[in-house]
Amino acid sequence: METAIDEIADRIYRLSTFVPGAGPAGFTFNQFLVDADQPFLSHCGQRALFASVSTAIATVMPVFRLRWIGFGHVETDECGSLQRWLDAAPDATPAVGRMGRDLWLDDVFERPACALADDDVRDLGGTRMRRLDTPHVPHNREAGMMYEETTGTLF
Repeated sequence: METAIDEIADRIYRLSTFVPGAGPAGFTFNQFLVDADQPFLSHCGQRALFASVSTAIATVMPVFRLRWIGFGHVETDECGSLQRWLDAAPDATPAVGRMGRDLWLDDVFERPACALADDDVRDLGGTRMRRLDTPHVPHNREAGMMYEETTGTLF
């Protein structure tokens, strides 16, 4: 497995990993890195993707610099590798909606997650990320998106 990395906006990178055995035609999984003073990883993917995605991120910045790891909802393709990221980035904090934190993350991981309320903004130093609750979109009650205000990028 190899992860391609493309800068899609100023200091925002898409990490794309094609997995040939996923479904009849294969499937591409994407994560996004916001390289700011406090770097943010949007979606961390499945455990099997960690080695490839972390190697790609290392071409932009050291993985241990990550400070925030967020995802739209709690499912293995969005956050299955979370523990591996937390091990690689000891100062990183998972950042999710309150329901995702309360129902799942705080029960599974020792490191406490940051619960982001709807319209909550985090200043990452050079960029700002805003949480937008989107219940059931794409699915799951705790779903939400992140909006990077500087470039107008929606995750």
